[in-house]
Amino acid sequence: MPNPYSEIFKAPGAKGFASAGFVARLPIAMAPIGIVAMLSQTHGEYRLAGAVSATFALTNAIVAPQISRLVDRLGQTRVALPTTVISVIAFAALMAAANKDWPIWTLFVSAVLAAAMPSIPAMVRARWSEIFRDRPELNTAFAFESAADELVYIAGASLSVGLSVALFPEAGMLANTLFLAFGSAVFIAQRATEPRVRLLENGSSHGSAIRQRPVQIITFALIFIGAIFATAEVSAVAITKELGQPSAASLVIGVYAVGSFVVGLIVGALRLTMPLQRQLAIAVSIIALTTLPLLVADTVPLLALAVFLSGVAISPTFITAFGLIERRVPEAMLTEGITWVMTGIGIGMALGAFATGWVVDNFGAQNGFWVSVVAGTVSLLTVLLGQKTLAGERYRVSPSPLPRHAE
Repeated sequence: MPNPYSEIFKAPGAKGFASAGFVARLPIAMAPIGIVAMLSQTHGEYRLAGAVSATFALTNAIVAPQISRLVDRLGQTRVALPTTVISVIAFAALMAAANKDWPIWTLFVSAVLAAAMPSIPAMVRARWSEIFRDRPELNTAFAFESAADELVYIAGASLSVGLSVALFPEAGMLANTLFLAFGSAVFIAQRATEPRVRLLENGSSHGSAIRQRPVQIITFALIFIGAIFATAEVSAVAITKELGQPSAASLVIGVYAVGSFVVGLIVGALRLTMPLQRQLAIAVSIIALTTLPLLVADTVPLLALAVFLSGVAISPTFITAFGLIERRVPEAMLTEGITWVMTGIGIGMALGAFATGWVVDNFGAQNGFWVSVVAGTVSLLTVLLGQKTLAGERYRVSPSPLPRHAE
């Protein structure tokens, strides 16, 4: 039996845009923590560092879907090129402001402008959709991208902090900026795999993808999946510290990510015929069910095992969620639709971290996992109640009269 992952990379241009996209998306994980690592050293204030980092993250969450909406209307190159240039220049200004002790307001302005970077993961998935639309290979491609996202979050944050601590405060952000510039330039230059600009069936490209019911359902559900993801990290740190083994936190968190990574690759290699909305319901059911053992994990080995089980369905959930977006959202809104879902995950992680921190401070480390239980229940109910909508028909589109690479 041929390796399904080697099969998808036989498509012309697939290796090029996938590898460039991986490099270009590293700043997603590197930038927020890199800003904290840089400013905490140059200014000695974690409060300021956290505020600038939060400004960047919040602005990106708001702006990214709007940029992706323009990508759907105008094409990847015409939008990604200028927004990437703005982001690279802003990151450079942010480093200069930190190094030269410019006024504090310049840090915040630079962070806002740096958040203009386009959603590379959404654009990469749009290219896979263009190649494998209505073919089983698309599920494998989405699985590969989910695995790539896992690697980005595992390696990106550690690399950013490690460089800043080992070399100089701006080192992590410098690497972040170079990855964004180089990866995006190579990605954008590959015009042959750029998706065509499409119009809706009635000839209109107006309206936002978030108005589509499938996007609303999946985004809302994944807000709570993102909260579970963050809760595991925060609670693991709190519990291992309480047990007198704080260094074990990184091991526990690593086990969580590894479980999700491995199972995601396995699911991607399978050619499942079950409807995607049912696959999503099963994956979220597993997530909700596996939050319960977390409540009684009172030793490091038990915590590691419970966290591993809790993470096994994360990647399958993301894979099926993006697959549903590809099938239930107009192709003319695909990039924006994917970006909204990714934004939902990010919002959920932020809210989950905040809620878990509050619970841990007020009710103890072990009780932080109640946030996971509640979030899993809400996500499952959302998916179950939305089954009929998610089972709807694929939207039809009309190719734009513009050529693929119209300038």
